[in-house]
Amino acid sequence: MPEIEDAVVVFTGKSAEKILHEGGSQAWKLDAARAKKCEWLVCTQNAHNFEPFADGNEPHGSAFLIGRISRISPSTKPDEIPGRWKIQFSEYARVSVPEVWAGDRNPVRYTQLAALGISLDGLEFQKAERDANAMVEASPTVPVGLTIAQAKAGLALNYGVGVDSIEIVIRG
Repeated sequence: MPEIEDAVVVFTGKSAEKILHEGGSQAWKLDAARAKKCEWLVCTQNAHNFEPFADGNEPHGSAFLIGRISRISPSTKPDEIPGRWKIQFSEYARVSVPEVWAGDRNPVRYTQLAALGISLDGLEFQKAERDANAMVEASPTVPVGLTIAQAKAGLALNYGVGVDSIEIVIRG
């Protein structure tokens, strides 16, 4: 009988602080149904990511954050590619486990904590405080207000549906 996957592992250039500020790890192309069956999110550091959003400074390939998954929802970053997902968590612990990322081509992997060599024993979990401003962040170069993409992302998150399920009609 195959072992049950209990963890989604992501290979991210973002720091723990940015992930916590955004209310989860996001903009992932993943199998939402499969991810919803997992209990844990394990964030591993991609120290070779030079995108503007990449602010992580943990050792390359190391696990630095573990969160208890509370929800898989559409990504709230309107400038990201449509169809991406956000992995939210209710509590988290910071860890430092070297060489967890195995060099897979896909930055999302489903596995078990035990297979990663990660034990929850002795970890001190903290409640994840969701920043209300993280859902829609105003940029100084963008006028105040919502874009259609931001509105759809917010409504999808609120109602627990995919962004493609939201239709907005403007009459005027």
